[in-house]
Amino acid sequence: MEEQTTWAAYRALGISDEVLDFAEPILDGLSERFARIDAIAECCQLRVIKAMQDAHIGEANLSGTTGYGYDDIGREGLEQVYANYFHTEDALVRPQITCGTHALATALFGNLRSGQILLSVAGRPYDTLEEVIGIRPSRGSLAEYNIGYQQIDLLPDDSFDLDKIREVLTSDTEHKIHLVTIQRSKGYQARRTFSVDQIGDCIRFMKAIRPDCIYMVDNCYGEFTEEKEPSDVGADMVVGSLIKNPGGGLAPCGGYVVGTKECVANAAIRLTSPGLGKEVGASLSVLPRLYQGFFLGPTVTAAAEKGAVFAACCYEALGFDVVPKGSEIRHDIIQAITFHHKEGVIAFCQGIQAASPVDSYVACEPAPMPGYDSDVIMAAGAFVSGSSIELSADGPIREPYTVYFQGGLTWPHAKFGILKTLQNMHERGLATFPAGDSTCRQGTNSLK
Repeated sequence: MEEQTTWAAYRALGISDEVLDFAEPILDGLSERFARIDAIAECCQLRVIKAMQDAHIGEANLSGTTGYGYDDIGREGLEQVYANYFHTEDALVRPQITCGTHALATALFGNLRSGQILLSVAGRPYDTLEEVIGIRPSRGSLAEYNIGYQQIDLLPDDSFDLDKIREVLTSDTEHKIHLVTIQRSKGYQARRTFSVDQIGDCIRFMKAIRPDCIYMVDNCYGEFTEEKEPSDVGADMVVGSLIKNPGGGLAPCGGYVVGTKECVANAAIRLTSPGLGKEVGASLSVLPRLYQGFFLGPTVTAAAEKGAVFAACCYEALGFDVVPKGSEIRHDIIQAITFHHKEGVIAFCQGIQAASPVDSYVACEPAPMPGYDSDVIMAAGAFVSGSSIELSADGPIREPYTVYFQGGLTWPHAKFGILKTLQNMHERGLATFPAGDSTCRQGTNSLK
């Protein structure tokens, strides 16, 4: 009776029995995967609680300030919580940081000077950083401040090219390379996300050669997916966005930089001004949502991870290329699905939009976006605009036509979102369901 009631609820939302019949055996095979995700979430949740208790967070910390924001104990308490959780010397956690790209730019501009070089050892960075760096010419880029850039591509198996890294670092006899960055997640690339251990091994390798460099990790989409964070394995600076994992869906804006006191102080001066640093920045009335969002972050991230695993298994069973595969251990919440045809990307994103609690009636379409070199389609019917810890999907309209799915504040919503994409793909003739058991097996729906 309970299953019949649930199916009736899905039917009322436009999900056919054919889609439900296809998805049911896939879900039946995911209990062990979900149990592992829940175990990590439990560990991270306890670590968050300890971070808050050790910071002696009280009711007074939830009150905000206005104006200059001097002596803001709530802001200071929140930054201590982040430093405690990430096991770092200091933290900068501010609503004045507008997005993840802004957080990264703040960290880079704050810690690099004219004549120095930024080195990426994880290949080409995410699209919006190309203009920050100056790979694509842009007003105010690092390049305009005479800050150089070098890049080491990954090996074909998506691992770090240690031989090339050694060559580049040892040949830098003038020590112009000052900051080395690792992008943990895939961005708009169909590569595997790095585990914390992989990042730690690479940082240890590089520090043995060049201990004087700053080693930074772009941690976007990776928080709470493992029991450790990059700062636990040698990263000097870790950067992320509050409208992704650590905001728990409640943070309305903001970003963070955690790391050594010097790195954080340099970032703070860039965010505000020399002489002011961390001492200013009113928190207004946003603090309760930032604290509670961080508290909820581990379980919200677990819901998003379950949705990503479910999506991987469903689309892998239909024969599409997925990264990571449904059986692989995850290190972030992003699921890449390659359709080899723009109609697949559009249909998927429109399915996610139709499953949203906000703007479900909107048909999202590809369009130019600031910071990108091609049209991008974005599905994000969210309570917080652009929040990618909420159910969302996006992708550039370019070869090989890959969509990037992430988020879901609750597992039922993430599940419904994937079912809606399957319904949408099926109705448009872009996917047919294989007969028989469909549990994570290959189908023949690639649109090559």
